[in-house]
Amino acid sequence: MPPPPQRLERIPSGIVGFDDLIEGGFKRGSINLLAGSAGSGKTTFSIQFLMEGVKRGEAAVYITFEEKREKLFDDMLEFGWDLQKYEDMGVFKFMEYSPEQIKRVLVEGGGTIDAIITQMQVKRLVIDSITSFALLFQDQLSQKESALALFELINNWGCTALLTSQATQISPDDLTSQLEFEVDGIILLYHFKKQGIRQRALEILKMRGTKTAEKTVKLTIDEQGVRIDPKTIVMV
Repeated sequence: MPPPPQRLERIPSGIVGFDDLIEGGFKRGSINLLAGSAGSGKTTFSIQFLMEGVKRGEAAVYITFEEKREKLFDDMLEFGWDLQKYEDMGVFKFMEYSPEQIKRVLVEGGGTIDAIITQMQVKRLVIDSITSFALLFQDQLSQKESALALFELINNWGCTALLTSQATQISPDDLTSQLEFEVDGIILLYHFKKQGIRQRALEILKMRGTKTAEKTVKLTIDEQGVRIDPKTIVMV
C-alpha cells in the first residue's frame, strides 16, 4: 500500500477565530495576499501575525513602504505589543524602504534584506504593501514579473509571508488579480457602512491545499487585536 499522504505543516496565525477557517493555520512557507481598504484592519492583522511568531520563538520582519516607525510602534502599544522591546531583543525588525530601494534589492538578489533575514533566521515576514511596489512599474507585465521575482526571494528565505494590498475588490486590472494563481492565499478584509454603522468582515478567496469556509464572517478589533467570529455571517 502507498504511504499515507503527509500532513501539511501549519503555523498559527495568532488571529482569534481565523485558524478555524483554514484548517488550523497558514501553510508554513506560504505567500498570502491580505487585501482591503483603509481602516479594514490590514496592519493590525499583519502585526498580530508577526507577534504570534515572536511569542513562539520565530523571528519576524515587517517591511513597509508606507508606515512610519514611530507611529506604528505607538499604535501597536494599544494592543500590548511593544515592538521596540522585541526589536531590542533581536526577534523583530522594522524595515522602512522606498519602493525604489526594493526595486534595487531585486536587481541585487536580496541585498541588505537578504543578509538580515538570513542572520535573524526569520520565519515570518510582512510586506506592506504590494500596491505601492506595483506603482514603480508602468505596465501589468512588468508589475507581475517584478512581483514574481519578489516571491522567488521570499521562497528562498523560507518565510511564511503576508503581503498587503490596498485593493477593495479583486478586479482584472488589479495586481492582486494578476497574482491570483501565483500566491498561496488571498484574504479580503471589508470595511463598510450598513444602516449608519461601520462594520468589518473577512472573506477567504483562496487558500491553496486548504479546505476553507466559503463565507464572509464578522471581524472586530478590540484591545487584544483582530478577532474573527466564524459563526457570524456578514452580508457585504
